[in-house]
Amino acid sequence: MRESIVKKAYYSIGDVCDLTGLKPHVLRYWETQFDVLRLTKNRAGNRVFRPKDIELILLVKNLLYDQKYTIQGANQKLLELRKEGKLEGGQQEVLGPEFLASMKVELEHLSKVLTPSGPLEELGKPDVLEEEGEPDEPLLTDADAEDQAQMELGEASG
Repeated sequence: MRESIVKKAYYSIGDVCDLTGLKPHVLRYWETQFDVLRLTKNRAGNRVFRPKDIELILLVKNLLYDQKYTIQGANQKLLELRKEGKLEGGQQEVLGPEFLASMKVELEHLSKVLTPSGPLEELGKPDVLEEEGEPDEPLLTDADAEDQAQMELGEASG
């Protein structure tokens, strides 16, 4: 799961809602119901989520929505997993293939949403009009020009 989460130290509740597909009120409610979800708040009083917290939220979502646990049953399951030591970085073992398959579908959907609709080549081209008959020459950076000059000097001396 860690690979699918962008590497940030802390996430806002809006970021977590986007990543998990949950509403903010659901996350705030779960915080009151699940002992393992102990979130910290920043100086402004806003909840901040660490990647570990997001993995726990995804695990809770799986237990409640996919495996059809009650809140009390899911809380009990999480406490059992914590006692067994499977909750500290071992969430991948706990997550079943069904959950991983549903996550794959969600990630593919997000990929489609985030992929630009036009060809990528057009997005990177500068808006420069070329005169007719002028050949296309690649643009060189300063570092490229220095490398090319050194190669030419090496060929001339060698």
